[in-house]
Amino acid sequence: MGVSEELYLSLDEPPTSDHLWRYTPWKKIHPTGDFREIPEDVRSPKINLSYIDGGPVEGVTLEAGKVVEVPFEGSSTTDSFLMAITKGNSLVLSIPKKWTSEKALLIDIETEGGVEALHIHILAGDLSEATILTRVSGPCEWLGLLRTAETGMGSIFTDIVVNKIQGGSLLRVDAVRAGRDSTITSGTVSAGSDRTKSDIRYLLDSPGSSLNVLGSLLSAEKMHLDHHIEISHTAPHTYSRLEWHTACGGESTSVGTGMLRIEKGAKQADAGQLFHNLLLSKKASANSIPELEVEENDVVGCGHGTANGPVDESQRFYLMARGFSKQESEDALIAAFLNSTLTEMGGEDVHSWLISAVEDALVNLNG
Repeated sequence: MGVSEELYLSLDEPPTSDHLWRYTPWKKIHPTGDFREIPEDVRSPKINLSYIDGGPVEGVTLEAGKVVEVPFEGSSTTDSFLMAITKGNSLVLSIPKKWTSEKALLIDIETEGGVEALHIHILAGDLSEATILTRVSGPCEWLGLLRTAETGMGSIFTDIVVNKIQGGSLLRVDAVRAGRDSTITSGTVSAGSDRTKSDIRYLLDSPGSSLNVLGSLLSAEKMHLDHHIEISHTAPHTYSRLEWHTACGGESTSVGTGMLRIEKGAKQADAGQLFHNLLLSKKASANSIPELEVEENDVVGCGHGTANGPVDESQRFYLMARGFSKQESEDALIAAFLNSTLTEMGGEDVHSWLISAVEDALVNLNG
């Protein structure tokens, strides 16, 4: 038995009093429902690396078999569990120092059903500049996706995850550590999986690091989407913004919790978070809980907010007066709502690719 297995089995079931598990208890997202069990028959999904135009990638390596520890402490439960079940399904993507490309990279993860898991560790070298799109798709029973990353000094790193899984459950854990004077843009686009639990964490422990976290989520039918985003500022002169947009239709439930920490010594930190939820039916529900923990007095700013509401009737009336049908006007307003964060995730080619990746899901939002 490995260290991760021993650690996980030594833990108690996490209580729902912990805000991470308040809306989605661990046993509800565990692949068997028995929190004391570590599944043995865990397969790896199919993986392919290319540019978004399908061309082969040069200069960037993707190596299998390397086991990399989570770069900083998060949830002991999910970290140890995913490390245990991905010990034979791990990959390291290495971006060399000063490597740049005008084209975005695409990591295609294709599920095939059953219980599957994967750990991807990304190393972005000093002064490199890269955009990585990770698309997860295919029929799914349960997928555990552990994503860890470390960015080098002065690097510019754009990291976008697109969830297009057909049914099933997704457990996603991210741990991203920002290097000195590095810039990170992190995007989540979700239009798949019946049940999603994400624990997404960022550590700004080097001076001058900057982070922009963006979300564009579609929940429909009876989906249950629960995303926890945690940003920790521990170094001086760090910057972060979180903007999370969710459109909720049908009988779906969306949860967004944001924990923003500014620790003592993180002088001149500048941080903020904002959640927006668009409710498209009376049976849809959205919960947003932005939280702050500020231990440093010398900060530039630290704020948070949340807003829930239906489609603006005055905007709908405006469009209908110009020839749009009621449904067409609502679809246009939903697209504009989600597009406000999609446009910030990358350049024109990335934006066009993201739009095409999720446009088919828009028709299900009003169910």
